[in-house]
Amino acid sequence: MEFLIERLPRFLDGAWVTVQLTLGGSALAFVLAMVFGIMGTAGHWLPRAVSTVYVEVFRGIAALVLMFWMAYALPVATGFQLDDMFAAILALGLNVGAYGAEVVRSAINAVPRAQVEATVALNLSWFQRMRLVVVPQAWAQMLPTFGNLVIELMKATAVAYLIGVADLAAVAQQLREATGETVVAYSGALVLYYLIAQVLILGMRLLERRANRKLGRATPGGGGPLSLLRPPSVGTRVGVAK
Repeated sequence: MEFLIERLPRFLDGAWVTVQLTLGGSALAFVLAMVFGIMGTAGHWLPRAVSTVYVEVFRGIAALVLMFWMAYALPVATGFQLDDMFAAILALGLNVGAYGAEVVRSAINAVPRAQVEATVALNLSWFQRMRLVVVPQAWAQMLPTFGNLVIELMKATAVAYLIGVADLAAVAQQLREATGETVVAYSGALVLYYLIAQVLILGMRLLERRANRKLGRATPGGGGPLSLLRPPSVGTRVGVAK
């Protein structure tokens, strides 16, 4: 315990780098997922083809290999050296964004066809249909899977130390090599990774509750804090976002 207390500042510094990698990678993955997921539902074949190429390419490449390519192969091929942190974020975002794009595409396609046809009858533009009817309903369906992807992305940041990023895994490795305290060093990293994951899970639960409230869906367990630990129920009432 004394070992952990003395080295807590180093662990926290590494944890902060891990949080930055998670937030940066998640933001990039979300943007890519929304763009290519919506393109995957387009009526024209060209945007669907572009979306399919992106998804199949980056879903089929290991995040670690992509990270190595960004950090080591890209400078050789182009002469342009990326910052190690940015290279890790870019690799994680591209990889997880490909999975997220399929989530977005599936959720949009799951919106009842009758509601889409009703928006057409109301003479709403494509942008209005997506903003007011389609995306709000799809958003509530995307969130549980998005939560899983964010957790997986956070865990994938543990390999970023292999390209020189001083994240939580790197701190644990350095302390193990410097002190020989293998069990304690990795136990500290394990606890901090777990705590970060719990914060992310809580945040996604809050987003799920908010999305379901906007659609008029029931929230289980009232409004108590313990209800955040339970998955939201799926109601039958749907409509335009408020």
